[in-house]
Amino acid sequence: MDSYAQPNSDELLSFERLDRASPELWPEKFLSLAVPGVNEYVTLKSPENGNTTPPKWMADLENDDINLLHEFASLSTQQLFEKIRGLQNLAYQLGVDEMKEMSRGKMLKVLESAKPNYGW
Repeated sequence: MDSYAQPNSDELLSFERLDRASPELWPEKFLSLAVPGVNEYVTLKSPENGNTTPPKWMADLENDDINLLHEFASLSTQQLFEKIRGLQNLAYQLGVDEMKEMSRGKMLKVLESAKPNYGW
């Protein structure tokens, strides 16, 4: 007696009809509750959308900022590392210069505030 007998192929048939009337399987309300930001991502990534509005993070960028982003995107990895290293060195040098100017201001007593005279 074989308890693992192969089922007849007629037993594997299903006559269930799937409702394909709506291509939207996940309603918008469910997605917005489950995963915040999904709706914005889907609208940006869907090719049939035809939406040409920029994303929220690009709304505050000026043309110079966008050009700089394109410039960084065109750099190779090594060039990008060199650019970042140069910016770090520039930031360090600005900090050193600021420290010198603050020390100079202290020595010249430029930063000392006069006592306010309110005339009371």
